[in-house]
Amino acid sequence: MPDSPLSPVILGNAPGSFPRSVLAERHPAIVRQVREAFPYGPEQHRALDELLASCAEGVIEALPADAHDRDRWKTWGIDTYAGRSWFDVPWLWSESHFYRRLLDAVGYFGPGAWQGIDPFRPSKLAELHSPETDDELAALDDLTDRPEDEQATALLHGSLWGNRADLGFRLSDAAAEARAAAPGLVADDSDTLWSFLTGAGTLYLIADNAGRELIPDLLLIAHLLAHGRIERAVLHVKPYPYYVSDATTADVVDALRRLAAAPGQAGVHGRLLWSAMADGRLTVRAHPFSCAPLPYADMPDDLRAELTGAALTVVKGDLNYRRLVGDRTWPPTTPFADVTAHFPGRVAALRTLKSDVITGLDADTEATLVAAEGQRWRTGGTHALIQVRP
Repeated sequence: MPDSPLSPVILGNAPGSFPRSVLAERHPAIVRQVREAFPYGPEQHRALDELLASCAEGVIEALPADAHDRDRWKTWGIDTYAGRSWFDVPWLWSESHFYRRLLDAVGYFGPGAWQGIDPFRPSKLAELHSPETDDELAALDDLTDRPEDEQATALLHGSLWGNRADLGFRLSDAAAEARAAAPGLVADDSDTLWSFLTGAGTLYLIADNAGRELIPDLLLIAHLLAHGRIERAVLHVKPYPYYVSDATTADVVDALRRLAAAPGQAGVHGRLLWSAMADGRLTVRAHPFSCAPLPYADMPDDLRAELTGAALTVVKGDLNYRRLVGDRTWPPTTPFADVTAHFPGRVAALRTLKSDVITGLDADTEATLVAAEGQRWRTGGTHALIQVRP
């Protein structure tokens, strides 16, 4: 996806911009949250201090020669960006590398006592077992007597709007979830999406967040399997903790346990999914590229070959949308089909808007949004979209 005067890659150095606020304000808040989540020792606290200083005033450093993933990050461009300010490199790249460095600071990659300990796990579990989750699961019982297509639509929208449960987003905008959702969607290709889920083939779902977003994702998969709309589902998650609340395999297990132990229809769905895992109708993948600081246009050949065989790939959430279309300042009316032409096979995006990137809008919709809200509609988390490229 080459640069053009209309679509430069987004950096984090523009004063007053949303990306700069994430780097300068959200990342320090995340470090504070991680500090308070576990009784880390002096070594971890020193490393977190050094990370904060580096992000605020320092430069990106090359990985040590003995880093387990040094070769991978060389492929992903660290030699190109080492020595430059975190604010002066592509925002997608600097955000992703921040989480890599954060895990290193708390000893996640080991060796040592903190190896493999998810620094975001307390927040994920608190959300998973919250009263809000109880209420959402109980609401499933009200869908039982509805026609199947109404149930499917309700679960699709649950999966879509569940993206507002993003923990990192709430750290920088605590009131986002309480604001009422705007009526309708800024783009809605639901009919096209359903036309590809007609009982044949495999659905690939590239997950975003754990907790109250992953639960509705799993419920949607359960419904599609139970009603024969798909034969199999493959759930792609992150191979290690990422972006505060992004789902890992451990988070999938936690969510399945939560569902299977729930009363009513939630428990029915949970037990169906547990059985589907055992017989292969539901599979979990954790490809290294899921944590890459790169757009999906740069995906490796093995992942491209896997997704080529999908009846449909559903890409969830804001970060995955940025990776799907390219993290660039596209004019909002840029056709979604054009910027996703690189993707293997049919692809759908389910996304709550929480960053500046947007494509596929008609001119009237954009004008209405700008007149009503300025540019706040892009980042406030109160608008959403369902976009499909056949």
